Amino acid sequence: MPTMPSRASAARYARALFDVALKESDPVQIERDIASFAQLLAQNAELHNALTNPAIPASSKRQIVDVLAKRLTMASPAHKLLLLLADRDRLAVMPELLDVYRERLMEHQQVVRAEVTTAAPLSADRAAQLQKKLADITGRKVDMTTTVDPSIIGGVVTRIGSTVYDGSIASQLAKLREKLSA
Repeated sequence: MPTMPSRASAARYARALFDVALKESDPVQIERDIASFAQLLAQNAELHNALTNPAIPASSKRQIVDVLAKRLTMASPAHKLLLLLADRDRLAVMPELLDVYRERLMEHQQVVRAEVTTAAPLSADRAAQLQKKLADITGRKVDMTTTVDPSIIGGVVTRIGSTVYDGSIASQLAKLREKLSA
């Protein structure tokens, strides 16, 4: 769990990067660049440790980041941000920065994330129908992920942002049980 200061710091960097990307570059490409760098850090423990270790000089981190960014052929705004993070010894905020940047990008693209839970797997047709219905309701494009949880017995539980629509049989039974015991 990120600390509040690191989340707030990551959010400031992400907002600034997004604003620059809108003016000077392609925000989607910047997301890909930042994601590829964050994935590189996540998959390579030695690299992660080297770039987040306070005992290693910022100048060395800057050189490593510069080489990696060039090899990944990053767009200029992403490359400059990574150099700035290396100079300030703030590369540890990359996961939070990527999360905040993605949130801003989705908001800009009028996309909403929906998490759908069902008791049994949805067919591709049924998932597409549900995704279209959610898009009609929200007035936005929907990025939908589905999970299966047999404990809901039947029906659908949908989370969009902080709002949960619980149409599961398990919750309906719980409500009925509550009414009968009152």
